[in-house]
Amino acid sequence: MTDVFMNTYHRLPVTFTQGQGVWLTDTQGKRYLDFTAGLGVNCLGHGHPKVVKAIAEQAGRLNHVCNYYQSDISIAFAERLVAACAPAGIQKVFLANSGAEANEGACKIARKYSLKKYGPGRHTIVTLKGSFHGRTITTLSATGQDKFHKDFGPFTEGFRFIPPGDLEALDQGLDQATVAGLLIEAIQGESGIIPQSAAYIEAAAKICADRDILLMFDEIQCGVGRTGTFLACEAYQVKPDLVTLAKGLSAGVPVGAVLAGKKTAEVFEIGDHGSTFGGNPLAAAAGIVVLETVNNPIFLKDIARKGERIQAALRAWNHPSIKDIRGKGLMLGLDIGAPAGTILEAALAQGLLILSAGTNTLRFLPPYVITDSEIDQGLDLLKKVLSGSP
Repeated sequence: MTDVFMNTYHRLPVTFTQGQGVWLTDTQGKRYLDFTAGLGVNCLGHGHPKVVKAIAEQAGRLNHVCNYYQSDISIAFAERLVAACAPAGIQKVFLANSGAEANEGACKIARKYSLKKYGPGRHTIVTLKGSFHGRTITTLSATGQDKFHKDFGPFTEGFRFIPPGDLEALDQGLDQATVAGLLIEAIQGESGIIPQSAAYIEAAAKICADRDILLMFDEIQCGVGRTGTFLACEAYQVKPDLVTLAKGLSAGVPVGAVLAGKKTAEVFEIGDHGSTFGGNPLAAAAGIVVLETVNNPIFLKDIARKGERIQAALRAWNHPSIKDIRGKGLMLGLDIGAPAGTILEAALAQGLLILSAGTNTLRFLPPYVITDSEIDQGLDLLKKVLSGSP
């Protein structure tokens, strides 16, 4: 381990040198089964041959171009991404570098849409308690968890939090006179893998439509096939005004995207927004491979099946430490009723990489390419950890 990095992460005692599929290898040559996918980023695993080939070939042709111009690969990526999201009513995209940047772009669109149509004062963005939308000052302002706010105020004004699942609070919180948009995660990742109910999403969509408040889905973690549909919002049969993506969209190359529906596709004008690295050709090349692989009904169905296999196996354990199992597809949370962070190092010692979420939840975000035998192997290792076996 090195001490040259700022002390921003509680890092576990391992340093990796290479990966293949769902396996990582450390500096000592030990192999680890990866149930994290780089926090959902390496959706096609490590060293995927098509991703490697696409990045290498693109690097030999063009790895960056000023956004005064366009590149052929970025156009192809954008067109395929919009087509993949068309079932959710998406018409245009802005390409960025990260989830936080994508969420900031969505908030800017919501505020400009409302300002131009209704005038000043209708700029509030409503989010849910327990939400996580990023670590910039503005996306921290949108994040409904106090622990992320400590020491960083004052924050960007104009954000309000309401409790998830509370229909009365939803109705009261979406004040037509002051609110521009509702930013919501179909499954809250950082607070413990908390899915929103279909009834709640349906009510939110109706209220937003009736009051001309933009419905905005943050799918940074739950999008790009993670829950078994390409966009998580598709499972709720709603068509958001804005969707944000990042993480798995380019299989490990930094990327973010703001996807706009009919209401919002033309809100941004020249000079309103920008991103030096947005639409980077390397990210675009990798992203095309992701779209070609993941946006396939058979592939998506298999993601859902694998998630059901994991949940069924965990329920069959009937282990006393398991309090609840939540999530969908390959975005799952296992509530163990005790601090989950203490389990991560024990799992590491067994050769298993897992995540925590919230306080008491173990989080599973394995690569989509994980096999049934690798799922079983990982769960066997976890069972040893939870049973205290050496």
